[in-house]
Amino acid sequence: MILYNITINVTQDIEEDFLSWMKSTHIPEVLETGIFHDHKFFRLLHESEDGSTNYCIQYFTDSMEQMMEYEKKHAAILRTKTQERYRDKAVAFRTLLETI
Repeated sequence: MILYNITINVTQDIEEDFLSWMKSTHIPEVLETGIFHDHKFFRLLHESEDGSTNYCIQYFTDSMEQMMEYEKKHAAILRTKTQERYRDKAVAFRTLLETI
């Protein structure tokens, strides 16, 4: 199994909108690609000096081939929507993990 992990640092002024948009729009759009069979959405439990909050979204897929299909066909469009909506107020860091 492949875990696609996105950690996003979110400024306070957009946090409420960000959470709503992720739950109602962005996460459903990612899942509609058919690549991922499950997801989890977390808030990191730590205090930030600047008042921002970090969130983590984890998507699960069965193979690296499916992950590469997501990257080729869907990732750029979905990332652009988020970047255009929030600019530098939601900064993402992505990692891939493999079950061993």
